[in-house]
Amino acid sequence: MESWEPVPNGPILRCARPQFMQVHLLKSKIHRAQVTGSSLDYEGSLTIAEDLMEKAGLFPNERILCSNLANGERFETYAIAGDRGSGAIELNGAVAHLGKIGDRLTIMAFAEIDSAKARRWRPRVIVLGKKNRIINELGT
Repeated sequence: MESWEPVPNGPILRCARPQFMQVHLLKSKIHRAQVTGSSLDYEGSLTIAEDLMEKAGLFPNERILCSNLANGERFETYAIAGDRGSGAIELNGAVAHLGKIGDRLTIMAFAEIDSAKARRWRPRVIVLGKKNRIINELGT
C-alpha cells in the first residue's frame, strides 16, 4: 500500500515509497531491409524472414513501426514470419500502397524499460545489405 506525505509549503504530495518510471525505448531494429514483395489483398502486416526476426529479437505478431527510406512514409503494423533464409520483406494489405519492391525500410519495435535500467539498455540492431543479408549486428 502506498502512503503519501505532504511536501512542506505546497499542495504537492510525494509518495513515501519510491516509484520507478517506465520509458519507451528501442528494442529491435532492422535497418536497410529491402522490400522483396507485396500483396495488396492480404489482410495486413509485414512479412519478415524468420531468421532476420530472430536476430533482431522480434516476435511473431509483434507491433512494429516502419519507415520507408525511399519515400518517407511511416506505418505501423505487426510482424509475421516468412521463410527462414529467404530474405523476405513483404508489404501486405494496405501498407502495400506505401512502398514498392526495392525500397529500403527501417523496421523498429519498442519496449517499456525501468528508468533505472534505461542508461544501460542496448537494443538489438541488424543492418542488411544485398539480398537482405546481415552485414552488421549491434547489441545481439
